[in-house]
Amino acid sequence: MTYQDWALLLLLSVLWGGAFFFAAVAVRELPPLTVVLARTGLAALALAFVLCVLGERWPFRGKAIPAFLIMGLLNNLLPFSLLFWAQTMIPSGLASILNATTPIFAIIIAHFLLADERMTRNKALGIGFGFFGVVVLLGGNLLDGQGFAIGGMLACLGAALSYGFAGTYGRRFRSMGFSSAQVALGQLLATTIMMIPLASLIDRPWTLVLPSFAAIASVVALAVASTALAYVVFFRLLASAGAVNTALVTLLIPVSAIVLGALFLGEALAARHYVGMALIGVGLLAIDGRLVSKIMS
Repeated sequence: MTYQDWALLLLLSVLWGGAFFFAAVAVRELPPLTVVLARTGLAALALAFVLCVLGERWPFRGKAIPAFLIMGLLNNLLPFSLLFWAQTMIPSGLASILNATTPIFAIIIAHFLLADERMTRNKALGIGFGFFGVVVLLGGNLLDGQGFAIGGMLACLGAALSYGFAGTYGRRFRSMGFSSAQVALGQLLATTIMMIPLASLIDRPWTLVLPSFAAIASVVALAVASTALAYVVFFRLLASAGAVNTALVTLLIPVSAIVLGALFLGEALAARHYVGMALIGVGLLAIDGRLVSKIMS
């Protein structure tokens, strides 16, 4: 990975770190599928406006449509729905830990499906350090007084598995001639089209009570920052760094959430936070090969 790739990875972790907070606020007043529909629909509108301003061509057409539908299913519809549903049962800290298993799934899937992303000792060692760091980082806040819910935990693992497949499948867009913004719009539009009948049938959103300003603001922030902008960064990173390296963002998301809380909400950092972040840093260096090469030299 280049230094630019690392910078994009950090930016993506900040954008997606906020998604857990925004989602936790939104699902208090809105059912999960309605939140998914609002998130992807508003994000698609925002990206359509951006593409119009930039003068880029409309991506959702012709032979690209099936690819966008599959990507929308794997990268949005399934994981978003599972994660939002899980957050109605388990705290966001536990959800983010389980979501951090994404690189584990990604490295296994990529090993079998991608010739240029085979499993290496560096990757296995690094992901092990990184995941342990996430557990240490959030270990003191797992329960938050709510207890464990097996269904919610399994849903988070299912979302991580879906993300793992999405990262591998998304590599194909690199050879289709689309920009990162075009790919982001195409898969978000595909997801929105698939979500409309699901949300309409199950949630019947037109019958819901008007949510509070906080819930509406959370959905808008979730759509514009944590989805539209985040996916432009994601697909650019996926094209340059690969599926496994891009999946590392899930190890950094809890770090971003805690650091943002300390900077803007005055939340105190405990010793375990520093230990956890250090372990994650060691894991990332190991995956990049720099730490292992220094030890071996």
